[in-house]
Amino acid sequence: MSGLVLKLGPKERVLINGAVIENGERRSRITVLSGRANILRLKDAIHPDEANTPVRRACYLAQLLLSGEVDAATIQVRLEGQIRSLAEILKDETSSGLLENALSALAECNAYCCLKLLRQLLPLEARLLAVRHQ
Repeated sequence: MSGLVLKLGPKERVLINGAVIENGERRSRITVLSGRANILRLKDAIHPDEANTPVRRACYLAQLLLSGEVDAATIQVRLEGQIRSLAEILKDETSSGLLENALSALAECNAYCCLKLLRQLLPLEARLLAVRHQ
């Protein structure tokens, strides 16, 4: 049996297909067998006020797709544009690969995978912005 395994701490919340689910008092493990479930750990979610950098904005747009509470077509177009803009700036091999794969995931309507790939760029963006502000 394979699938996404969620390891949840006590009282941890997760968004699954638009429903907020809260874990009980003990740690637990849930295996999600459906391949197209929209899942977001709320502790990993970016608040709208925190979407203040290019990569964070892209992650936030992917989050909106996962929530299922937006016009998906509009957000997909915006997210694709944001990813393409990032690709014009982040030209190293690793970033280029992540952004290319994020575009592919978006084209396949896999917002979870897209978000997961984009989140990998957050440490690089933080380093670049730190150097810029020195």
